[in-house]
Amino acid sequence: MKNPTTLISIQEHDFDIACEYSKIRKYTQSDGAIVTFTGLVRELTKRGNLRYMELEHYPGMTEKSLMKICKKAREIWPIGIINIIHRTGRLTPDEQIVFVGVSSQHRKAAFASTEYIMDFLKTNAPFWKKEVTLEGEFWVESKSSDKQKADEWLSSD
Repeated sequence: MKNPTTLISIQEHDFDIACEYSKIRKYTQSDGAIVTFTGLVRELTKRGNLRYMELEHYPGMTEKSLMKICKKAREIWPIGIINIIHRTGRLTPDEQIVFVGVSSQHRKAAFASTEYIMDFLKTNAPFWKKEVTLEGEFWVESKSSDKQKADEWLSSD
């Protein structure tokens, strides 16, 4: 594919995994692998049972940050389509929060690049998350394990 497609959507409404997979198939011409990841809002947090989560972002800046992550992934692996959706607003436990789908001619590149994109999305993309639990409201920082994984990718470049 001469001009790989990158689809990025920051949205409040839910998404349909089958529909998003179909978008990747629509734009994929000769790729033999599609890997997708869907993240869900977890009920249990470090601070107790989650009632809901509020996600905010800075429009324009967030999309630019995600495009930068995708560009770097394309420099490392031969990948085709990238489809990223991240939800914002008020989300309750078990709701879908993020989708990443990547196509490639080979599965190893599709798996690795999907994981890479998720690791950097969790640590570098400008999203602000507030957890509202029975115990109170708390702003969420990136986990040290997520930062460590991103650092591992950087040291392997």
